[in-house]
Amino acid sequence: MRRITWALAIIMSVALVLAGCGKKDAASVVKDLNQVSDKLESKQGAYQGSGTMTLYTGEQPQDYKVEVWYKNPSYYRISLSNVQKDVKQIVLRNDEGVFVLTPSLGKSFRFQSDWPDSQGQVYLYQTLLKGIVSDNNRQFVEDGDNYVFEVAANYQSSALVRQKIWLNKKTYEPKQVQVSDSEAKVVVNVTFDSFKFDPEFTADSFDMQKNMAAGSPSENTMAEVDQEGNPVVSEDGEQAGEPVTAELGDFGIIEPAYIPAGVKLKDTNKIEGSKDHAVLIRYDGVYQYTIMEARPLDRAVSLAPGTLVDLGFTAGLLSGDEQQTLTWMSEGVEYRITSANLPVTEMMQIAASMEEQSGK
Repeated sequence: MRRITWALAIIMSVALVLAGCGKKDAASVVKDLNQVSDKLESKQGAYQGSGTMTLYTGEQPQDYKVEVWYKNPSYYRISLSNVQKDVKQIVLRNDEGVFVLTPSLGKSFRFQSDWPDSQGQVYLYQTLLKGIVSDNNRQFVEDGDNYVFEVAANYQSSALVRQKIWLNKKTYEPKQVQVSDSEAKVVVNVTFDSFKFDPEFTADSFDMQKNMAAGSPSENTMAEVDQEGNPVVSEDGEQAGEPVTAELGDFGIIEPAYIPAGVKLKDTNKIEGSKDHAVLIRYDGVYQYTIMEARPLDRAVSLAPGTLVDLGFTAGLLSGDEQQTLTWMSEGVEYRITSANLPVTEMMQIAASMEEQSGK
């Protein structure tokens, strides 16, 4: 009996020591994360983070520098810079709407959207918190100074199935995220090198013109559009807005490395007389779709309402109902995939496969 009493005393002592050291289980950490989430939604909620995102969607990994700013209630600024190609794009949300900016070209897309409320991005802290809190089948371990959660991935691409999230034990700052496919292969890896809660942002940190001015050409304007998103043309036939005088050169034809099963290339045509050097690539088979590539002369275009699509390397705009079009910019080239039956996930995979290609 005395031995049992001593054994119970030892167990209780160990338990007290562990509790004193602040050891937590998954439930207590999730409770803390709910409080962190509530604070971000408060009047003073804000954060700023930066790191490197690596995509393993092509033959060679592609690295991107990522910088994320957030300020309550719904201000976002995400900067994506291709390390290999030194190209920067910015996704911006403010009171005027959602913008996708390419400052070096003075090119911007604007559309009405509830992004990112309806969808998440792997580099957004709120998305990571939501993924952890909402998955009742979460797995939890400790790894040095970090807590590691493995939970279901909830992103636009159905190829992304699971994700592992590393959080600092003391501050709950994100340290790393790995998103894997159905075969447990890592498709996206994000490593944060800095993260700060409650940073001080200036009044114009989320201003479109301010962000466009950084690295943009001297001539820059938003094109005027009607309610349908079509450019407004003046009486003399010129598009309203400041004209662009520089003539952009031909870029060749950029073909996707990925073609869906049961689909073949039908034909490729350059549009004769096109000032923006447009080309059309048509595909036929199980799916019928067209890819248009062009170097648009208008440096800024505002589009009709649509859905922001996370392509990993940039953000695209999905518009249309019965016939859908996915539009995005990369290295000064505007791409459009249009189809009546091609699934959006296939569009996204085609777009990703074109990022590494060069013009022929």
